[in-house]
Amino acid sequence: MNIVLVAIGGAIGAILRYLTVISVPFPFGTLLVNVVGSFLMGLLFVALADQRWMLVTMTGILGGFTTFSAFSLDVVRLFEGGQVVGAVSYAAGTVLISIIAILAAIALARTVWA
Repeated sequence: MNIVLVAIGGAIGAILRYLTVISVPFPFGTLLVNVVGSFLMGLLFVALADQRWMLVTMTGILGGFTTFSAFSLDVVRLFEGGQVVGAVSYAAGTVLISIIAILAAIALARTVWA
């Protein structure tokens, strides 16, 4: 049942992301999705206690809307847990490694499919 809840929420979030991104000029649609998703993740993290609603909204809807919100929450939780170096390392590392990964994928794809 949990998988169904996440899937339903994910579908809703993906549709909302698509509608947002096509409605706002590039790259500001993605920026808007990431900021709004992170803001909503913070609200829901504090407001929700029911695991099923967390699965639908946080994992599902916001996961489909933006995974950046989950990343942002991970960083905050590390900070709140007193792991300041871990939080900074995780944030910087995630951004840097993700950019390197996408550059590597683009280079590989252009080489293979050129």
